[in-house]
Amino acid sequence: MEISSLASGSSGNCFYIENDGKAVLIDAGISTKQIVERLSLIKKNPEKIKGIFITHEHSDHIRGAALFSRKFNVPIFATRKTVKNCYLNHDKERITFIRNYGTVDLCGMQIEAFSKPHNAEDPVSYSLTNGKKISVITDVGFASKNVTENVSDSDFLCLESNHDIEMLEKGPYPYFLKRWIKSNQGHLSNMQAALCVLEHAPSRLKHVMLSHLSQTNNDPEIALETFKILKERKDLNARISVSSREKPTQLFKLN
Repeated sequence: MEISSLASGSSGNCFYIENDGKAVLIDAGISTKQIVERLSLIKKNPEKIKGIFITHEHSDHIRGAALFSRKFNVPIFATRKTVKNCYLNHDKERITFIRNYGTVDLCGMQIEAFSKPHNAEDPVSYSLTNGKKISVITDVGFASKNVTENVSDSDFLCLESNHDIEMLEKGPYPYFLKRWIKSNQGHLSNMQAALCVLEHAPSRLKHVMLSHLSQTNNDPEIALETFKILKERKDLNARISVSSREKPTQLFKLN
């Protein structure tokens, strides 16, 4: 499998995962034009994409989904409540409803949706397996059982590391927004994410891509510094990288 974060942050989220020459998107929260441009930067063709898997209805996860689906005739997979609470596509034939804990076989991968705690109608994250396992877990209020179970069984992990607590508390956001971000329906802090990996990651975990970093309440260097706590695990030697809002990451290969 190959994976790149085309974008990750409050301005838009989109992850590209390919297996045997065919690919899917997890979320399409940037414009179709941006998706195509960023795919070209990693030398990938949008015609490879055979499905868009939506995590929840917030605009930074669905912004480009409907147009991309129509332009490239790509099906959209989402929970029924997610579809009901947003505009994804006027052509219902391109929508496939999925369930929490449901699995879709596509592109030689088993793609499983699992529930997560976040302020949305029916939010899910996804794991993708072909013998190796990639989990894409963002927009999570706390490390719930579903989250830790997938972290504990992953070879490659895209994990939310949204904010630094001190930056959030001292930052410009109003009190109610700070309270929501820190709540069990909000977003994982750097430390929450790092402790989740420290406590639950398998020794075979190869890579953690820190994702959905706040532009206002986080900094890549601070996030990476927090993850140095993983040195406490002598059996764990995972690479740590950071996704970007403005450009795709390199294409990582998982053999």
